[in-house]
Amino acid sequence: MHKVPAASMLDLARTVLRTEAAAILRLVDTLGEEFERAIETLFECRGRVIVTGMGKSGIICRKIAATLSSTGTPAFFLHPAEAIHGDLGALKDDDVVIAMSRSGETEEVIRLLESIRRIGARLIAITGERLSTLGKAADVTLDCGISEEACPLKLAPTASTTAALALGDALAMTLLVRKGFREDDFASLHPGGRLGRRLMRVEQAMHAADAAPIVRVSTLMPEIFHEMSSKRLGMTCVIDEDGRLAGVFTDGDLRRLLTKTTDVLRLTAGQVMTRNPITIDRRLLAVEALKLMEARKVTSVVVVDEDRRIEGVVHLHDLWRTQMV
Repeated sequence: MHKVPAASMLDLARTVLRTEAAAILRLVDTLGEEFERAIETLFECRGRVIVTGMGKSGIICRKIAATLSSTGTPAFFLHPAEAIHGDLGALKDDDVVIAMSRSGETEEVIRLLESIRRIGARLIAITGERLSTLGKAADVTLDCGISEEACPLKLAPTASTTAALALGDALAMTLLVRKGFREDDFASLHPGGRLGRRLMRVEQAMHAADAAPIVRVSTLMPEIFHEMSSKRLGMTCVIDEDGRLAGVFTDGDLRRLLTKTTDVLRLTAGQVMTRNPITIDRRLLAVEALKLMEARKVTSVVVVDEDRRIEGVVHLHDLWRTQMV
């Protein structure tokens, strides 16, 4: 086997990257009314988005479908060869089909066109040949043509699939904004893994209901000690006669109090608490709560509603355990 010098290999790798980058950059100047029509077609879709393509294009289609689904647009990949053997039953008249073929003449994809029209679904084509069979049959045709593949043999789909993937991302991200898809929506669709942990809300990490340490302003110190010890958060919330947050009392407050007096057992929570403590909303991202607590050098914060009624307490250690940092 012929051995390629290291310098030549690096040159080839750089050429591949430049060629693929150029293929993506070319798309920037091709975007126009057709792209806007594609976004509106997807936005108006009341069914699902079905993405289909053969070979390497099919692999790109799977990724596009996954990206659409993860950003609020129900989508799935339909293998065109399986579709013509029965899987077309999944296609409905309120769906939108995104069909991908560089040549626009891929046999398995072309064989779907009549059925798509008969069913009544809308069709968006992603192709390098606008005047191809696929390009002319589509309701919207997106130009994804390239000047050359990055493959030295000019055979393997490389720059063409990279460009198609980037165009699919452009569709998904633009549609995301068009739909008003927010961080809250994204969090609800990504509950697992590291991403899910970073999008966790305070309400998912806080100690709520009976797990939250709470005493009244009239509570004496012995009962305060018991509440703090049993809930093991190093603090307790203090509520007024109306049940609203009045203050907090912490281990640190106790240490400071003992340097001033040893006769603490007769004191009430209202006499020793810290007034106007830091509070947060339960919908705040847990990672933002962690930043706040580290910046303010506190180990716990109280979660309250708009009426300053206690919904829970979140502790620094609980946030560290989520591995958000």
